[in-house]
Amino acid sequence: MKHLLLLLTVLCCIACTPQSTYRTDSGRVFGTYYKVIYLAPNNLHAGIKEAMQKVNASLSTFDSTSIISRVNQNDTTVVADSLFTLVFTTAQQVSRQTNGAFDITVAPLVNAWGFGFDPTRTRSQGMLDSLKACVGYQKIQLENAKITKQQPCVQLDASAIAKGLGCDVVASYLESQGVQHYLIDIGGEMRLKGVNNQYKHWRIGVQQPTEDSILVSNQVAAILSVSNVGVATSGNYRQFYYQDGKKISHTIDPRTATPCNHNLLSTTVIAPTTMLADAYATAFMVLGDKDSIETIANANGLAVYLLYAQSDSIQSVYNTSFEPYLLK
Repeated sequence: MKHLLLLLTVLCCIACTPQSTYRTDSGRVFGTYYKVIYLAPNNLHAGIKEAMQKVNASLSTFDSTSIISRVNQNDTTVVADSLFTLVFTTAQQVSRQTNGAFDITVAPLVNAWGFGFDPTRTRSQGMLDSLKACVGYQKIQLENAKITKQQPCVQLDASAIAKGLGCDVVASYLESQGVQHYLIDIGGEMRLKGVNNQYKHWRIGVQQPTEDSILVSNQVAAILSVSNVGVATSGNYRQFYYQDGKKISHTIDPRTATPCNHNLLSTTVIAPTTMLADAYATAFMVLGDKDSIETIANANGLAVYLLYAQSDSIQSVYNTSFEPYLLK
């Protein structure tokens, strides 16, 4: 009788155990969309949103109470949290490795060209020259959770790395809940692990950009089969405007104080974390097609895919690390 009761108890527990299923949660965050697909017995959307809100509270320049906003306001009492510290140290590392092509102190220039948290589209060469004194990753330091600046006008813009961090933070939360299969997409930046509902690596497409168009074409330049990596794509074909007949791109070169003007249309980077992929994707867009092609040959730990305009066609090039991800 005891054995029968024990068996019935076990069967009841199994019957009450929620079945894991692939779930999809979506919404808006950081001024863009997000979508998270994950295999779990319970809905985890509340925890996912909480994880993203932590990133927002640390790194949103549109929230006046965030840590990065308080740094920009020269609040001497602000103390960096772990997310701000991680982003800052990673950004400085990428800045050094790309000779300043990536630089989170670019905020004054991004604002001056109309793409930042305090945008304007009226500027003079004198104004841009004066802003150069406010830009440079060497002009700001973080030590013992405190920020020091060489100039009070130095301001930070983490938009080229924060979405990637958001993907990583959500991934960390999901894994803390035992989730081992997921796709996290925040504004096109992705973190992926495990397999999809067809028990295959996640399949994602790299869109074929259309030069001088606010839209991307319906064509796919490449299909990737990926897992256990972060993926980020940066391009100059979505965010831009025309002024006096000239195309003004949202990618600003912090070294020249001007929008990038070259043939590179998009760059896709695969890295161990989405934060790294996000930062390097931006750095390559600043470097341009020629310098990026030279650089990707030595991009240790990164898989890089470039699409650039040449004559009347769009060409592609990638390093050997990228080839295993291409779905033939």
